[in-house]
Amino acid sequence: MRNTRSLTTAAATAAALAILVCGGCSSSKSTTSTATTAPATTAPATATATATGSPTAAPTSAESASPSAAISGTAATISSTTVGKYQNFLVDARGKSLYLFEADTSSASTCYDACATAWPPALTTGAPTATNGVDQAKLSTSTRKDGTTQIVYNGHPLYYFEGDTAQGDTNGEESSAFGATWYLINTAGNKIEGS
Repeated sequence: MRNTRSLTTAAATAAALAILVCGGCSSSKSTTSTATTAPATTAPATATATATGSPTAAPTSAESASPSAAISGTAATISSTTVGKYQNFLVDARGKSLYLFEADTSSASTCYDACATAWPPALTTGAPTATNGVDQAKLSTSTRKDGTTQIVYNGHPLYYFEGDTAQGDTNGEESSAFGATWYLINTAGNKIEGS
């Protein structure tokens, strides 16, 4: 009797697990396609250029968490866009604006602690790739104190601004904080002035 009850319990458990794992599986193409699609958080962020040169991409949930998460898990793609009077400035694959910090006098960052909270470094895990007018020869990296790899363009370490919440925001342009001024950076590798 005890063996019969154990077998019945084991069979019920196996059936429940099969239903849970399958989650209402069917043979339709849409279910199969959805089931075999890799989770968005494991795929690198990608972007395509619109007719105006603006990259477009929907951020994954992991990318939405913080600006530097946009490219911290993958080799970064750096592009350019134009928003209003700001012409051909650098953005990441999600269209998030990138800045240089005038206090940085070499490819080594001087922005840490509270500075790096307000101005998160643009990170990558591999060699960054240039697209849409960005010069591949000007892209490089430097190692931060914590061992992460920061993207550098024309000798300038790149950063996000915590006040930029949407694609194309340029709220950090010509901000003065942490002892120097922050600027958008153009495809030539120079700061953009004149707001």
